[in-house]
Amino acid sequence: MAQNPKALAPGIKGWIEYRLPIFSFLDNSVGSQYPCPRNLNYWWNFGSIAGLCLMMQIVTGLFLAMHYIPSGSLAFGSVEHIMRDVNYGWLLRYGHAVGASMFFVVVYIHIFRGLYYGSYKAPRELLWWLGIVILLLMMATAFMGYVLPWGQMSFWGATVITNLFSAIPGIGESIVHWLWGGFAVGDPTLNRFYALHFLLPFVIVAVVVLHIWALHQHGSNNPLGIDVKSPQDTIPFHPYYTVKDCVGFGVFFIIFGAFVFFAPNVLGDPDNYIPANSMVTPPHIVPEWYFLPFYAILRSMPDIGIPFTRIVFIQSKLAGVIGMFGSILIFFILPWIDGAKVRAATFRPLVRILFWMFLADCLVLGYVGSQPPEGIYLIIGRIGLAWYFAHFVILWFVSRREKPLPLPESISKAALASHGSHH
Repeated sequence: MAQNPKALAPGIKGWIEYRLPIFSFLDNSVGSQYPCPRNLNYWWNFGSIAGLCLMMQIVTGLFLAMHYIPSGSLAFGSVEHIMRDVNYGWLLRYGHAVGASMFFVVVYIHIFRGLYYGSYKAPRELLWWLGIVILLLMMATAFMGYVLPWGQMSFWGATVITNLFSAIPGIGESIVHWLWGGFAVGDPTLNRFYALHFLLPFVIVAVVVLHIWALHQHGSNNPLGIDVKSPQDTIPFHPYYTVKDCVGFGVFFIIFGAFVFFAPNVLGDPDNYIPANSMVTPPHIVPEWYFLPFYAILRSMPDIGIPFTRIVFIQSKLAGVIGMFGSILIFFILPWIDGAKVRAATFRPLVRILFWMFLADCLVLGYVGSQPPEGIYLIIGRIGLAWYFAHFVILWFVSRREKPLPLPESISKAALASHGSHH
């Protein structure tokens, strides 16, 4: 039913609103008409910061694409041209490279916040799934982007990672040749990776829209993990959380700027400033830091077979690929692994301990992934790998037997009680 034009705001805003109700849509989505739990803390800022990172990556990537040449003989030189000859090209390139790392930092914090506060539980399972899909798309986009500078680590990283698919029985070799566009990593590989690296961020934007849509269906979770029961439990998104988000943006830009202007290469590999050479293999091939825990899982998997015999069912290469992908895909069934009715680990003492042990395990795996797969690092990697998957098994049992602490009656009573205790 059309709105009465006399009831709308006067001027240009009212004229546009009558024909395209964009202002009321924004108000209902991120404005004063969108109610949010009144107790959201700063851990909830990372969703909006992730959206900011995505926009920054698209904008800087768009300008970089104007000068980049996806050719094996010209790619490395075109990146040097951007850095040296294009006005503020160094800022675009460093902003894009550091922005990728910052994007993963923010998204990983966002995911671990969801794990701690049970944001994956009913009725937010689809919201959680869409978040994991975004993570997978980010990983694919980041991997392809890392190949584009066509340095030593770009070339050999592409060779090693794409070769993993050859472990798939029957069709593995065909998949690898399809990814390469030939029989070795070369110009066709670079061209298709460039095309996909440009396309996938817009696919991520589409999934982010679905993610936000799913979020608005049942509203944000909150630190107490209890449902909104009355209007007193909520406050408008604007101005309360827009101001809070702006504080988060300010802190983020300080950290982001410190890396861009003072340490832009600290998170990268020096070997990537050497042009790609298929005849010289780097002594230690490692991916970017945000892939290191998964890389450690990939390399730590042993042959799977009957112990103390030579009978092997799955060789270590295929087992590593299964383990690496399984370490992410297992999050899709997490809402059913964790069978507890209480969401937040705040009220689940054993789950809280499990959470911090899992976080520590991921950090250890990240360190192991940066080291050669031999000696003590291989042993630590296999212990970390075993605990990674054991965590979900233990969580299944603990979530069904643990007695949680009593929950507050409502968000508003808990918030007022907390406010009173500060005085």
